[in-house]
Amino acid sequence: MNRILILELVTALGFAAVQAAQKPNVLLILVDDLKPAMGCYGDNAAITPNMDALARRGMRFDMAYCNQAVCAPSRFTLMLGAHSTSTGLYGLGSHLRKAWPGAVTMPQYFAKHGYRTESLGKVFHIGHGNQGDPESFSVPHFHDKVIEYLDPESTDGGKLTREEALFTNQKLGQIRSLPRGAAYESPMANDADYADGRVAGEIVKRLKAAKQRLANSGTPFFITAGFVRPHLPFSAPKKYWDMHASAKLPMPVNKAFPKDAPKVALKRGGEIAAFKPVPSNGEIDEELTRKLIHGYYASTSYVDAQIGKVTQALGELGLADNTILVLWGDHGWHLGDLGIWTKHTNFEQANRIPIIVIAPGLAKPGSATEQLAETVDLYPTLAELAGLPAPSGPQPIDGVSLVPVLKNPNARVRDHAFHAYPRGKKLGRAIRTQRYRLVEWKNHSDPNAGVDYELYDYKADPWETQNQYADRPKIAKRLKTILSKHPSPKTRSRR
Repeated sequence: MNRILILELVTALGFAAVQAAQKPNVLLILVDDLKPAMGCYGDNAAITPNMDALARRGMRFDMAYCNQAVCAPSRFTLMLGAHSTSTGLYGLGSHLRKAWPGAVTMPQYFAKHGYRTESLGKVFHIGHGNQGDPESFSVPHFHDKVIEYLDPESTDGGKLTREEALFTNQKLGQIRSLPRGAAYESPMANDADYADGRVAGEIVKRLKAAKQRLANSGTPFFITAGFVRPHLPFSAPKKYWDMHASAKLPMPVNKAFPKDAPKVALKRGGEIAAFKPVPSNGEIDEELTRKLIHGYYASTSYVDAQIGKVTQALGELGLADNTILVLWGDHGWHLGDLGIWTKHTNFEQANRIPIIVIAPGLAKPGSATEQLAETVDLYPTLAELAGLPAPSGPQPIDGVSLVPVLKNPNARVRDHAFHAYPRGKKLGRAIRTQRYRLVEWKNHSDPNAGVDYELYDYKADPWETQNQYADRPKIAKRLKTILSKHPSPKTRSRR
């Protein structure tokens, strides 16, 4: 009998050792244009039960920032762990492999350590002449639409619209001759009639296949799942629009540019003007403002439901306990604050993002931290969570691991977040501390050109009504010293 007990004990210990040696899976959920307009971030107008449930399972980063508030560069910073100022990848049409042919992206790094890496939906930016980065994944990318309409009236009877052409690399030299598509639509439709619903369905299939693969060969998965809403157009089934009442949604508090802000920092029109019925000058009245805000919240509720299908499947398949899960928004979004719409600025609403990390057995469920975090931090963080060596490039690795913070929300690994945005010949480099943001606008190719500065105090002036650079010289000097420690920016990469 004792022999049998000993054999059973040895068998049990052996199984435990195999389980301990099993690398954790990784599920990286990317949501386009998602600001922290979520219930778990304190937005009472948001209806996001599935993303809120993720926050209850892991750690919410309350002061997380993108490194550049535009889709393609932001995704490069995520996948490379490097600032755009370190790589020169600033634009929608920037080509990763032309600038950094030997770069090792996050999924490539995990593949080198035995992971099967897959991507679905909007991961790298495809469009505006860009083809993404097929080299990053073990299997071909599952691609679907970004700009999508079901109602023929949204496209002047089924015509190719400007944004559809840009995101499918069609007629790139003729964009201005094409009609504008609608900024929103709300047809009676099923979730899978739009791309995010189809992507969610495919992710569930991939998770089922991954579970079988784990059983057969023990190969862990690294799945990057990209959702496009609430990116414009706000195309979502009517039931998600019906969840929200326009009159009860939050309207912008401050609709004026910050007083004394330099002209280079400001924006009107832009991406929003590519959609009808937005006036070409970007001046949007109250009625249209309400409609667009309604569309943003409806689209966010729609994508939340798709994320819920994925996370439900993860649990039902028994994969949740050994899967690191990250929810990340690629940048924030202006909803008429400062009179600005969409992204493409260095202001708070364009750069603050949601990051939620679920690290089973490490991050305390339902925890939150005010540690300043950047998109570039996720690469080294996920590598450490998976037990991999710290990544070393060959591209610069600007991120720092957030694992100490996941263990203890009060731990601190950085004292500021860095981001940048180019406009014209000037580059706006910014640092965000717990209380302040300093922005330096400079033409780095012309040492004789003038430099503009912005300084905002978010304790005294949370809505950025006043550039306080001239009035706070001591604080400006201290913040400029911090900014000066960042390397000189790399010039823009050509296509």
